[in-house]
Amino acid sequence: MMLLSEYLLKNGDNITSFEALKAGIQKEAVETGQIYFQVDIEPPAYDDRPSDWYDQLELAFESAR
Repeated sequence: MMLLSEYLLKNGDNITSFEALKAGIQKEAVETGQIYFQVDIEPPAYDDRPSDWYDQLELAFESAR
């Protein structure tokens, strides 16, 4: 299971936007073959973070599988 908190701990210093976060989640899902994703924390308040950020992260993960 891929946890958002673990992903951000590992890669957070290199992520500067919400779009970069989504792309990173997709890449990680493909590279590791993860089939479950849990948004266990709220991501940082990037300037481009939309109000439907939760749904967009879920969709980013699902589209990578």
